[in-house]
Order: sequence, then C-alpha cells, then structure tokens
Amino acid sequence: MIQISKVEYELKDEEIALLLQDVHDIYGYNFNDYARPSLKRRINRLFSLNRFAGFLDFRLRVREDPNYFRYFVEEITVNVTEMFRDPHFYRCLREEVLPVLATYPFIRIWHAGCSSGEEVYSMAILLKEAGLLERSLLYATDINPAVLEKLRKGIFPLRYMKQYSENYIQSGGLHDFSRYYTAKYDWAKFDEQLSGRMVISTHNLVSDRSFNEFQLILCRNVLIYFDKELQNRVLQLFEDSLEPLGFLALGAKESLKYSVIAPKYKQLPNRQKIWRKVK
Repeated sequence: MIQISKVEYELKDEEIALLLQDVHDIYGYNFNDYARPSLKRRINRLFSLNRFAGFLDFRLRVREDPNYFRYFVEEITVNVTEMFRDPHFYRCLREEVLPVLATYPFIRIWHAGCSSGEEVYSMAILLKEAGLLERSLLYATDINPAVLEKLRKGIFPLRYMKQYSENYIQSGGLHDFSRYYTAKYDWAKFDEQLSGRMVISTHNLVSDRSFNEFQLILCRNVLIYFDKELQNRVLQLFEDSLEPLGFLALGAKESLKYSVIAPKYKQLPNRQKIWRKVK
C-alpha cells in the first residue's frame, strides 16, 4: 500500500498580510517592510512548529495572547550573534576608530538591533582595554524584549567561551578573556562593570525616531532582512543620529553603496564595513 505523506499547509500571502496588519494595529510593531521571502519562511515555520489547526487559530492566538505575541516576535526576528564576531572588524575598531573616539570628552555608542548583546559586551571590553569605558555610554536597543533581558543578565552559555576567546585574541585582545567573566556550572556571567555602562531599551528601527547623537553607530546584519525602501529609511535614521565625523558600522553583507546617505560618507580604507560621516 502506498502511503501519501501529509502536505503541510502554508499560509497564503494575504493571510500573512492580515497577520502583520494585526500586529501593527494591536501592538505597534511594523514588519510590513521587512524582506518578505525570509519573513514568510519564519512565520510559516512558527505556524507549523506550533501545530495550529488553521490560520484563524494562529491569528487569534497572536491577537489575544500577549505572552504568545512576545514569543512570536522572538521567533520571527533573527537573533544570530557572537562575541567579537568577525575579529578583523573588531581589530579595525580597536586600532582605527577608538583612537578617534578617545579625543572626545564623553563617548556615546549605539548598538541598534543588538539582539542578546554579545557584540555590546565585546565593545565594552574594547573600551575598557583602551581606558575609555568610564567615560562611555553604550546604548543597546532591539525590537525584541526577550533578547534584551538576556543582555541585562549578562549570562551566556559557558560552551561558547572557547570560540569567543579565540575571536577576542584574533581581534587583538590584550588579556586572558576569562578575566571578564565568572564561570558557574554551565554558564558564564560577565563583569557588571561592563554592563554598568549600558543603557538597554526596546527600539523599533521601523517606526521609532532618533533619540540621541552618537559618535559611533553599529547595526550589523540587520539591514539584510529589510527591503530597499526600509533600508534607506533606517539609514536616514542613523544619519540623523550621528554626529559630524562620526562612524557607522554595518554587517559583512551590507553596504552604503547606492543608499540615500552614501554621498555623505567615506568608507575606511581597510575593507571592513565601517564608514565615516564626512559631510
């Protein structure tokens, strides 16, 4: 007897549009300009994973259960990060950007779309080793409250520390990486002196406005999930938030080329994705 496998139901484009409209109307989160193919894959994955009987059940759960909605946001936003990710990028920050920031009496850095904060802690370590941490503030923002809670706790799986330590050394790290955390059971808790210089808050790059002026803005591997129009809107937000001669850092597959703000910026001559505001 031939068995016919069950074909999983995939949400229609109009159903996803309805769901995203609900999310916007009820919770104020606007995902409408996110790159639709990847967003659609993540929503369908969640729909299948949670075994809803149909779209109406899924929609009702998102609309009426705030706890499930928080889970929904956590699952459909991308939270892939690590400490000192792309070590040569951090070496460039250490050698070319921090000496410039050291000339300011007070340093403000914005990590936009920071996820669970591994890169924020990486920056805090760079600043500490440059003797700049005590006169710096690191603003760490993300749309997802759940990942920000992980950042606040500063506790990460101990099994990741070997890779993070290797990244740190390749980035030009000056000490034994283990000096920055305390190991307990399967977890590593990072020094509260690092988190003490962080301002942690939810921020929606799609709908929220500029809230300060910064000398350095980092938004790495976030824009790749936005469509071109939204990318330009977010880049304009960064332009409005960056001081003259400030620095803007993006992810390895992201660029200012052909963007609305490109004429005002010059890329550093190191092949890393760091630009300086020159106009």
